[in-house]
Amino acid sequence: MHLSVRLSANGIITLVKKHIYIYSPSSAVRDKASFKRGIARLKTLGHEVEVDESALASHQRFAGDDETRLAAIHRAAASGADIALISRGGYGLTRILHGVNYKAVAKAITKGTQFVGLSDFTAFQSALLAKTGAISWAGPALGEDFGVDGTPDDIMEACFDDLVSGQGEGAGWQLPKPTAAAVALIATAKTTDFKVNNAVLWGGNLSVLSSLVGTPYLPPIKGGILFLEDVHEHPYRIERMLTQLLHAGVLAQQKAIVFGQFSNFKLVPHDKGFKLATVVQWLQSQVKARVLTGLPFGHVPTKVLLPMGASVSLVTEGRDAFLLWGHAH
Repeated sequence: MHLSVRLSANGIITLVKKHIYIYSPSSAVRDKASFKRGIARLKTLGHEVEVDESALASHQRFAGDDETRLAAIHRAAASGADIALISRGGYGLTRILHGVNYKAVAKAITKGTQFVGLSDFTAFQSALLAKTGAISWAGPALGEDFGVDGTPDDIMEACFDDLVSGQGEGAGWQLPKPTAAAVALIATAKTTDFKVNNAVLWGGNLSVLSSLVGTPYLPPIKGGILFLEDVHEHPYRIERMLTQLLHAGVLAQQKAIVFGQFSNFKLVPHDKGFKLATVVQWLQSQVKARVLTGLPFGHVPTKVLLPMGASVSLVTEGRDAFLLWGHAH
């Protein structure tokens, strides 16, 4: 079993067994091989793995009908597990947000269950934060990350281990070299170094977040740090979703906007130079918040875990950036 070390006041080391609950609140698991590899990997790492009874259910494109997936969420909350980990993302959570017992989920979190996931899971995390203020974790999924055909990313696994052992205190990365245009946009600041303290970290998948605008499931965060990622979305579509958040007044209320990884899109000849960097520069010209890029999070192998809803500090020193949340556990 995976054991985390605890040192008591009298100097005695105790070992605490960890328990991971796997469930499927969104799309059906189509890649059964990656599902099995993910479970095997977690067991190899020493974890105790419990698989929800409907984890491999299938109804249309979903992991069971709406009631089945709601029941899976509530079983995860009642499991007493240390980690409730989604099998995969996809689609399905936005259509059942009104049926989730958020108080039960929040109570489970106060008792020590950490809910972890990404992609479509952003809808659940946003609604949970809006309804209860409870912290969840943007992080890996079973199949996509632990179930890869080969060795899972070591940084992802190390960050996950930090979470289960209660040792994680933050994440750092190196910012890309700024273009001349980006430098000009930040020229009003006395220094390129930047610091924000005690700001709520929130965000996730841009497509999902933009779909929640105008609903009670988008957290009304003011003075926050918004992190964003997406997959298979061309830069013009990314910009269009950002304009929705901009015109809705969401972006104007943030202290910083941090771009994670926007992956697996293809530029075309008639873009004529319009690319993701163009979108970033345009966004910086539209908001007072500092816009940063390069966060290792998204639909990519190397990803950190981020405490959705926690009060954090964001610091940049030259090209080094740090998100710090040592108290989030």
